[in-house]
Amino acid sequence: MNEALNISGNEIIISSSTNNLSLVRMFIEDYGKAIHLSKREVAHISLAVDEACTNIIKHAYKNSKDGKIKIRINKKGNKLSVKLIDKGLHFNPQTIPAPNIEESQKKKKGGGLGIFLMKKIMDEVKYSSNGNSNELLLTKYLA
Repeated sequence: MNEALNISGNEIIISSSTNNLSLVRMFIEDYGKAIHLSKREVAHISLAVDEACTNIIKHAYKNSKDGKIKIRINKKGNKLSVKLIDKGLHFNPQTIPAPNIEESQKKKKGGGLGIFLMKKIMDEVKYSSNGNSNELLLTKYLA
């Protein structure tokens, strides 16, 4: 069951279930259309946010559906920012080594590319934790 706990114009709060990823994608698509982004920009941003949510669900909440993820999107000038906030386990993304794409393909191993994709798609990826919550800020500079 898909469940958005709260939606406003630029913010959505979902429970930590992969079933809710389609709601997140629709939220990003609706916002992108409202501010006249290209389909390609919307697809890229949606993919980055989807990967971030998946990582939060799998790693911060260890697949528990009891967590909450707040996603806030804003555009100022040519800068689009998406902030994801969760209260799951924290981690340092700098400790995650860059993936060996060729090796992953040879072994037909899925997964492990989320942070790599986010960094490729977005212009800035910043993570912070204050002990109570984690924040991931994804920034894209628009044409």
